[in-house]
Amino acid sequence: MKSEKTLSLAIAAILGGGSAPLYAATAPESAGDSIQEITVTAQRRTENLQDVPVTIQALTSETLAQLNVQTIDDFVKYLPNVTTATSGPGQSDIYMRGLATGGAGNSGGGVGTFPNVAVYLDEQSGQLPGRNLDIYAADLQRIEVLEGPQGTLFGAGAQAGVLRYITNRPKLDVTEGAVNAGYAYTSHGDPSTNADGMINLPVIPGFLAVRAVVYDDTRGGYINNVPGTFVRQSSDHGIHYAGYINNIPGPPTPTNSVNNNNLVGNAINPVNYQGIRVEALAQVNEDWNLLLSQSYQSMHAQGVFYETPQSSGTPGIPLPDLSVQLYNPSYDNDRFENTSLTVTGRIGPLKAVYAGSYLVRNIDQVQDYTNYARGFFGDYYQCIAPTTPGTSGQCYSPSATWRDQERNTHDSQELRFSTPDDWRVRGIGGLFWEDYVIQEQLDWRYKTAPGFTAIGPPAGTDVNNPDVRGSNVAFFDDITRGYTQKAAFGSVDFDIIPKTFTVTAGTRYYNINTTATGYSAGSFGCYQDGPAPCTGNIPGDSSNLTAAGLSKKYTGFKSRANASWKMTSDALIYYTWSQGFRAGGFNRSSSLVLNGTYRTPISYAPDTLINNELGWKTQWFDDRLQFNGAVYQENWNNVQVSVFDPCCLGNLNFTINGPKYRVRGLETQLVARVTHGLTVTGAASWNSSELTYAPYLIGTNGQAITSFTSPYGAPGSTLAQSPPFQGNLRIRYEFAVGDYKGFWQAGGTHQAHSHSAAGDIVAYDQAGFSTYDAALGIAKDAWEVQLYGQNLTDTRADLYANSFQFVFAEIVNRPRVVGVRFSYKK
Repeated sequence: MKSEKTLSLAIAAILGGGSAPLYAATAPESAGDSIQEITVTAQRRTENLQDVPVTIQALTSETLAQLNVQTIDDFVKYLPNVTTATSGPGQSDIYMRGLATGGAGNSGGGVGTFPNVAVYLDEQSGQLPGRNLDIYAADLQRIEVLEGPQGTLFGAGAQAGVLRYITNRPKLDVTEGAVNAGYAYTSHGDPSTNADGMINLPVIPGFLAVRAVVYDDTRGGYINNVPGTFVRQSSDHGIHYAGYINNIPGPPTPTNSVNNNNLVGNAINPVNYQGIRVEALAQVNEDWNLLLSQSYQSMHAQGVFYETPQSSGTPGIPLPDLSVQLYNPSYDNDRFENTSLTVTGRIGPLKAVYAGSYLVRNIDQVQDYTNYARGFFGDYYQCIAPTTPGTSGQCYSPSATWRDQERNTHDSQELRFSTPDDWRVRGIGGLFWEDYVIQEQLDWRYKTAPGFTAIGPPAGTDVNNPDVRGSNVAFFDDITRGYTQKAAFGSVDFDIIPKTFTVTAGTRYYNINTTATGYSAGSFGCYQDGPAPCTGNIPGDSSNLTAAGLSKKYTGFKSRANASWKMTSDALIYYTWSQGFRAGGFNRSSSLVLNGTYRTPISYAPDTLINNELGWKTQWFDDRLQFNGAVYQENWNNVQVSVFDPCCLGNLNFTINGPKYRVRGLETQLVARVTHGLTVTGAASWNSSELTYAPYLIGTNGQAITSFTSPYGAPGSTLAQSPPFQGNLRIRYEFAVGDYKGFWQAGGTHQAHSHSAAGDIVAYDQAGFSTYDAALGIAKDAWEVQLYGQNLTDTRADLYANSFQFVFAEIVNRPRVVGVRFSYKK
């Protein structure tokens, strides 16, 4: 009877989404058809989600299983007001409420802005520029998404919100295990398989338990590399460096062109996830316990995850659906391991928590970069100008790649204390320390013409690789950056009317020391007007970050105030005012551009966010109907913007501060237990973003450069990845067939159009799209089998359009998937 009750709870879980928590409905025999309570720890306390005056989306373990969710790409589509700009698995920037300006083609994390959405694995933060921590969702208790500034309790990385992965803890007196396995077919691609297993063992009943999960997931590719020959064009931006007569390159030859005959193939972008997590819980006594956790995950992706509508080798020729032309192998190896210790106990009436974690992430990625030959300077490195007037120059192979080797560490320690939850005046406070380091070596390999001097860092420079680079490396970054963050925080709740009207005030004092060291070098200037090689050891285009002494400290307070009114036991109204922030950083160099009238800054400052939010959380009809929502206005000031404009602002992207944006929005969610077994869930968000202040660049003379258009765009323009509408609607019906329990579910999602970037330099309009999913399943005792379909109409959703690889590319969603999933839990 107990196992049947547990199974009924799982099957009754509701497919929720968007701003709504993805609730599970309780079993009819235990509480009628009411909606199950979900507890969260968004305020560092264990609370009923409906009592927390914060916009939260919570995906329970039951919901993750029902939606066949394994990675962020699987679940982000169910979360209106959460978007990603992605280049593939583990290569996303995460945005909330449209607070995004877009990237500038950074190939790695050594440059560019720090993320403004924090990603947590339990107590450990793990955000990285341009590369989300792509945690495989095996044996998770839930995923929490906290919208709006969370700087008071979560620090500098949580300017726009927090995404938290919360794992299942070991159980002291329960032996249990679970196995999941699946097989899926992807239209136009290869099949996928996945398997994971969990076991929980009480080693010493009542004192020590161990829980372990292991997983292996291989996802078939769906992008095809079609035949192509890359031929130089008279329209190439840098063709004048070749010195051709009338700038006409002529027909392809074995030395000035490249084909991809040896790389042609279908479904070139498979990805594999493998990992293990082991947790040990020791209950020292009634008040104190220790939790030790070790996680390891390896992700290996091949190929690319975009399509190019036109040939990159011969522009203007259309390519088939889901096709690219790559001329070099491409891959991304991404692995992380995390060690954490959490000690929980009581000192008198106070609850004490110590959380220490150390995360190490290593990345090795190679990408085809042949299209760089179309750029402003590509032919400079690949062609030799003629030495005799009236003759043509000589070009060499346009084949090119870049390689990014990155190591990221997060070392964090936090100690916090909280009073009992039933006190009329409740408080929480603590101390936090984090050392956040990014070590990156990024080599651009596009130098094919002879006569260049090999480049490398000077002796004694603080770099990760002191060696002289290979003969084909035309530019490299060897940079170590990051910050040390110290903070003290506190928050107090006061029940003016007990259990009815509560006010909250909290603040966080932060001390962030941001640093950057290393060396960047390029070959530009090392080859001049003929075949004679450059002389000297240091190229003309270089930047010694170590010698610049790049270190800046930022201190201050970021706060939050809240008033919540529990009008009835089932209705909460709240108002929140909160501040968010993120650290500043450094650019690779400070150069004169715009004919010497503007100097790019060597550093950029933190930007700030102020949020005003009015929300409600309500339940009706004996908890059979739930209606939540919020309206908000967010003012984003001194925004960090990455700029890349080779024609006028140099061939390096850089980050500057300046513009102001305002975001006004509304989000709603509805969960209804319509009849016994029938649940309807809907969620939607509406956002209106606007550039309210777009300053001109300030020239070297201290005056505004009005002759050059503001890189931030025109006032009134929108933010990036900020669709004005997102929504979803799902229906789930559960029924009995003899001793079996069955269900079917169907739903759809819609996202309106959006822009890939803010401003006028490189921004594309990404069309709106709709997708539809469905599932049918049956279960008995500990077994369940589910047949599911995702993207049933085989829609091509334009998730992120860009030309960072010097060819117009669109990241598209996975085509139609039909699969089967088997589960056993005992």
